[in-house]
Amino acid sequence: MSDARTEIFSSIRRALGVTSTEAPRRAIVEDRLERAPKGIVPARGQGDPAARKEIFKTQALRAQTSLAEVASLDAVPAEVATYLRDNNLAARVRGGADPRLASMSWTETDFILEQAKEGSDLTSISIAFGGVAETGTLAFVAGKDNPTHLNFLPDHHIAVLQASDIVSDYERLLRKLRMVYGKGLMPRVLNFITGPSRSADIAHTLLLGAHGPRRLHIIIVNDV
Repeated sequence: MSDARTEIFSSIRRALGVTSTEAPRRAIVEDRLERAPKGIVPARGQGDPAARKEIFKTQALRAQTSLAEVASLDAVPAEVATYLRDNNLAARVRGGADPRLASMSWTETDFILEQAKEGSDLTSISIAFGGVAETGTLAFVAGKDNPTHLNFLPDHHIAVLQASDIVSDYERLLRKLRMVYGKGLMPRVLNFITGPSRSADIAHTLLLGAHGPRRLHIIIVNDV
C-alpha cells in the first residue's frame, strides 16, 4: 500500500476512533469468515443418490468418457481386464498405494497391477475422492495413494468411483473434503477432471489426448 493511501486510512481510523484490534470488530470478521453466505448452486445435480448417479453418468458420457458399473470393489479387476482386452492394451496397469487397490482380487485375472513409477506407462488406475453430478466431473486428491501423474501422463486412465462418493455439486464436494481432512490437514492438490484431455485450439478441430489421457474410463462401484 502506498504512503498516501496509508495516511488516508490512518486519518479515517483516527476520525472514527477505531483500530484493528477491537474485539467486537474482530468477532464480526471471524464470524463472517466462518459462516460465509452460500452462493447460488445449480439445480441440475440435485437429487437422491440414485438420481445423482444417473446425472453423473449422463454428464460424463457427454464429455466422451466411457463408463462401466460393478457391484463391489472385488469386481473392479475383472472390469479392468475387460477394458484392457477390448482396447488391445498390455496386460498391466499402474496404480498408487491406495489400500483399496491392494485389497482387490487381481490374481483372479491375467492382468498385473504394478506400483506407479515415473508415469511413462500406457495405462493407469486411480481411485477418485468423489464425483460431481452436475458436470460428470471426478475429483482426485494428490498423494502416494493416488499419485497425480497417473491422472495425466498415461494414454489411458481408469478411474474407480464409489457411487456413495457422488455428490450433487462442487460446493458439497469441497465441504466433504474439509470434513474428511480438516483444517491444517488439507491436501496440497485437488484435481478436477471432466472427460479425457482435449483441445480445439488448432483450426477448431477437436483433438483428444492433447494434454493428457486420450481415454478416460470410469468404473462406478455400486456400494449404495
